[in-house]
Amino acid sequence: VQLQASGGGLVQAGDSLRLSCVASGRTFSSDTMSWFRQAPGKEREFVARSRRSGAIYTTYYAESVKGRFTISRDNGKNTLYLQMNSLKPEDTAVYYCAKSKYSMGSSGPSDYHYWGQGTLVTVSS
Repeated sequence: VQLQASGGGLVQAGDSLRLSCVASGRTFSSDTMSWFRQAPGKEREFVARSRRSGAIYTTYYAESVKGRFTISRDNGKNTLYLQMNSLKPEDTAVYYCAKSKYSMGSSGPSDYHYWGQGTLVTVSS
């Protein structure tokens, strides 16, 4: 499985940005997928997760992004998205998409075994 993240850039506080993550090597409709981020000097942290629950996808968010970020997926395009609205300077980080080892998934990076290369998001004040 290969994951290719894109869509990062330099924006101002209050702006929006959409990140994309294209998965290749397998169909990912049944996979639990997440976004993480890592700011300079900080540990990688969970942002959002999309988990298949029967015919629907359940989503989970970190408290710091709840109400501002939305995770979604287009299985026909094997693509995971992260829509980020009302961006703040503290959202500045390298953002990574990742595939969980387990169907339930978690917020712990050690539970993920495939990672995209990361895309940098910089939010100026």
